[in-house]
Amino acid sequence: MKVLVYIETKEGSPVQGSLELLTAAKELGETLAVAVEDKDAAEKAAALGAKVTVLKTGDASEDAQTAALEGYIRETQPELVLFSGTQIGKDLAPRLAQRFGAGCVTDVTAIEKAGEGVEFVRPAYGGTVLERLAVSGPVQFATVRSGSFAKPEAAEGSVEEKDAPVAAEALKAKVIDAAKEIAEAVDLEGADVIVTGGRGMGDAEGFKLVEELAALLGGVVGASRPAIEEGWASRAHQVGQSGKIVAPKLYIACGVSGAMQHVSGIMGSKYIVAINKDEAASIFDIADVGIVGDVKEIIPLLIEEIKNRK
Repeated sequence: MKVLVYIETKEGSPVQGSLELLTAAKELGETLAVAVEDKDAAEKAAALGAKVTVLKTGDASEDAQTAALEGYIRETQPELVLFSGTQIGKDLAPRLAQRFGAGCVTDVTAIEKAGEGVEFVRPAYGGTVLERLAVSGPVQFATVRSGSFAKPEAAEGSVEEKDAPVAAEALKAKVIDAAKEIAEAVDLEGADVIVTGGRGMGDAEGFKLVEELAALLGGVVGASRPAIEEGWASRAHQVGQSGKIVAPKLYIACGVSGAMQHVSGIMGSKYIVAINKDEAASIFDIADVGIVGDVKEIIPLLIEEIKNRK
């Protein structure tokens, strides 16, 4: 199977979710990657083993990207085209699917080989169940949740530039200016270490232990939905189906029970440590290391030990 990965870029760097798609593509077959205009970002993707073609359109608008990608897909004829599940990815994928009369599966969390094709897995009914979908046709399109796959290891790749002029009539809108959104910067998807606090932290004061542990480990603070609803952290920190799907090297769950909606958002983590006073908590079913005890007693011990080793 030939798989094309769209490398979405932002300020000279590839979006984390796009890099994770390279891992998914390599598991399925021959991998191609394409970016629009941004050679610097393409070179960073190539450092992870990708063979990236940069389409030079002279315009980075979504109209221009759609037209350029359509031409490239017709030329290379992939059987599957993958986009990160970002706002841009969710815009481009259905646009292109419509132009090819093809199916488009969104919010995918896993892709599995099935005979000569693939099956897509995605959450449904608020994350309470997972559904499996197969799409027929010569080409398929899908958007994938960030954190569903691990970022690939460093490897030798390549970058090739290709002129892809876009006809003026294809540009229905023009970007005149762009302004940065002023918001709390929380990079859960790109974090190597995440320390998450749940309802078991008890109160806002208890949640500060999560923040201190995360700071000592050079990690990012995560929060379960109950902790968000209690107001202990902003929604930018939410991990799970209704928040961010993550895949850090180390995930520490503190006072998190392990509801399906949360667990399904952390399954890409390489190593999971769970701390909970309830030995029957579901979080222990997926943890590599489980610690049964009061988080307000255990976290201070961890903090003290880490400080002693620094």
